[in-house]
Amino acid sequence: MHELVVAAVQMRSGVSPETNISIMGNLVREAASRGARYVQTPEMTGALQRNREAFRKILKAEADDPVLKAAASLAQELGIYLHIGSTAVEAGNGMAANRGMVFDPNGVALARYDKIHMFDVDLDNGESWRESSAYQPGEVAQTVDLDSSRLGMGICYDIRFPHLFRDLALAGSDILTAPAAFTRQTGEAHWHVLQRSRAIENGAFVVSAAQGGVHEDGRETYGHSLIIDPWGRVIAEADGDEPGVIVASLALDEVKAARAKIPNLKNARNYRVETEMLSKTGERVA
Repeated sequence: MHELVVAAVQMRSGVSPETNISIMGNLVREAASRGARYVQTPEMTGALQRNREAFRKILKAEADDPVLKAAASLAQELGIYLHIGSTAVEAGNGMAANRGMVFDPNGVALARYDKIHMFDVDLDNGESWRESSAYQPGEVAQTVDLDSSRLGMGICYDIRFPHLFRDLALAGSDILTAPAAFTRQTGEAHWHVLQRSRAIENGAFVVSAAQGGVHEDGRETYGHSLIIDPWGRVIAEADGDEPGVIVASLALDEVKAARAKIPNLKNARNYRVETEMLSKTGERVA
């Protein structure tokens, strides 16, 4: 039986990358001390900063980003796969990329993924978000191999787009990820059901580290980092919105078993959508 011990690190990132790096380091080391081979941090690990001018001052190119440099060193120091759920990096033309990266146990970058779906919404509690005004959306879905498993990368709002995770599963992913900074309002309503749905639909494990609590920039995130099995059962969950670490051992053979019981990935068929109505004679009319 193939097993992989994984951890999700829950954070409450502030506006200072240096402070967040220190906190990340402590939590990642805790995860590794508990046996985790793969450790994931949340979306915007490096900083959560709503002030646009201050945000641009801390932006760095990928090669110069202090969060990614620290992650490479941590992965090598601890001999783990370290997945920075995301951090903001320069993308050119005055825009940033919401970028996730995975480092191997030698500290080598294995994969990068730029968040594809932008969170452009107006919530009924008065919150308004326009990620597309600051971030360049990604255009490529990404998988990465870890030992005997394959991981599919997503970020936060991506979880609401089932076709992305279906494509990652069809590309061989047995672990799906959606590290996040879910707002409290949307998290309370949808976080658990969305994560469990992606696991059930694809017969895959889902690991999603989250931001939680009231942040320095004033936003409030939901927390409740999750690890879910291919049958949709929550096997580890963070305690509310407090920073911390959750760990679980994934029996990867459960993916094959779940997909054998419910082979929906194999059974899917192509189809078209008709918008015409049928007349009384049974003929299609516009």
